[in-house]
Amino acid sequence: MGPYGAMLADGSEYRGLYGLSDQSLAAFHRPRLEVLAQSGADLLACETIPCLREALVLAQLLGEFPAVTAWISFSCRDGAHNSEGEEISACAAALQQHPQIAAVGVNCTRPEYARDLLLRMRERTDKPLLAYPNSGESYDAVAKRWTGAPCGTAFAQQAASWYQAGARLIGGCCRTTPDDMRAISALRAQCSEKCGSRFSKNARTPSTQS
Repeated sequence: MGPYGAMLADGSEYRGLYGLSDQSLAAFHRPRLEVLAQSGADLLACETIPCLREALVLAQLLGEFPAVTAWISFSCRDGAHNSEGEEISACAAALQQHPQIAAVGVNCTRPEYARDLLLRMRERTDKPLLAYPNSGESYDAVAKRWTGAPCGTAFAQQAASWYQAGARLIGGCCRTTPDDMRAISALRAQCSEKCGSRFSKNARTPSTQS
């Protein structure tokens, strides 16, 4: 489930500041959530959420569908704040009390920000953490295309730092490639061989690539 901002097709998922009431956000998300709740999915991914208010609306709506669990991941502007400018640690803390939120984290965010974001979230929640950043390019909402160059550090190399920061569900979002995912998978295999069963025992949940 993407954010309300994605429907606007103007890059709002990377800005937030919708100017929309909680009731209007709930009215937008409820029918989508209802369809997905009936799909048989094991877990729903509520992703690229730019602000805490939208995340809390989704968390409250889950209460209408008690058999459903979901993760919530935020888009972020830097290593400390979501796209709307709120402290990511506060976002993690605010979702801690919602039992149907299975995990929290970040996605479609520059990969070099992920480690610091995860460290801040880890201080305020005991839920499993997840990270699936984009390539590091920037989205041009006017031209509707990605611009710039990917982050210079190898994606899998950065993924190792996300694991060390607490992420246990790791993958890639926009503009990442199958090669990036294969590199993450290879990294996991190397860690498993080197560390043995400790690779999973030290995790809050079994290590997974998204």
